[in-house]
Amino acid sequence: MVHVCTVVPISLTVGANRIVPAVAIPHPLGNPALTPEEEKKLRRKIVEKALTALQTEVDDQTVFERDY
Repeated sequence: MVHVCTVVPISLTVGANRIVPAVAIPHPLGNPALTPEEEKKLRRKIVEKALTALQTEVDDQTVFERDY
């Protein structure tokens, strides 16, 4: 399972094993300040990061680096 979240410490507290940081609390999977095309690219990057995390073998809680 992958937990896409805006507050990583909460995910760590609840025991999520794969954590992908989201954008911001009011807009976790997007940014309304971007153009529709830019926002689509951002959302795609987040989903791709989550899919990569899902395919990654982990032994402990792992926070994947935010690169978007």
